[in-house]
Amino acid sequence: MKARRERAARSAGVTLIELLIAVLLFSFLSFGIVFTLRVALNGMNKSDSKLMANRRVISIERILDQEVEGIMPVTAQCQPQPGAFGPKIMFFQGERQSMRLASTYSLQQGERGLPMILEYQVIPGEDGEGVRLVVNERWYTGPRGAGLYCLGLSTDPEGARGPVFAPIAIGPGSFVLADKLAYCRFSFRDPRMPPAPPIWVQHWIKPVLPNAIRIEMAPLAPDLGRLVPITLTIPVHVTRLPLEPYDNTNN
Repeated sequence: MKARRERAARSAGVTLIELLIAVLLFSFLSFGIVFTLRVALNGMNKSDSKLMANRRVISIERILDQEVEGIMPVTAQCQPQPGAFGPKIMFFQGERQSMRLASTYSLQQGERGLPMILEYQVIPGEDGEGVRLVVNERWYTGPRGAGLYCLGLSTDPEGARGPVFAPIAIGPGSFVLADKLAYCRFSFRDPRMPPAPPIWVQHWIKPVLPNAIRIEMAPLAPDLGRLVPITLTIPVHVTRLPLEPYDNTNN
């Protein structure tokens, strides 16, 4: 009876090999859990990064659309020199890689703020790779304030006479709207007089606003898994001619 009890006590213990096997299995299980968590976190980070990039593209397109749709038909009193006033022009600069306009919408105050002068400029990207689209926002204080950006009138090689604008200055206050682009350019639709069809031009000098603005963009490195900047064609609904006097009285 005593011998039987001694054998039962010895068989109830855990051997070293069994302990090592248990520790090894626990290690494998822990490694599998950690590896699974790491893969899940990497996948979540990639999804978040892709989602934020897509939201940024959508936000940029919405901002550009609202800024152009808020365009104002205002005038500027050109100032070739400080204090020397020149001709009055319609305030709008349209070039291939530059654009100036007055708008009721701004990044600072949305669509309920004061009128702003928006300056768009395409500049080289970081380390010279691709280009980026930046914008400056400045207060619109009236024709004389806007006239500081107009240096006078000149005649282009085709004989058309139009305003000459000061270069757009890029600084710490400039906001980057779109980055890592292969190209970015502006064009403007000239409705012309019927029956002539409308045409797109890359240099706008007419004393009226174009009836549409096109912003062409393409990513530097396309990614099929993400939204990419696309070409935007934004109609201009303003029909008022700012250089013509308007009389609200009924004759």
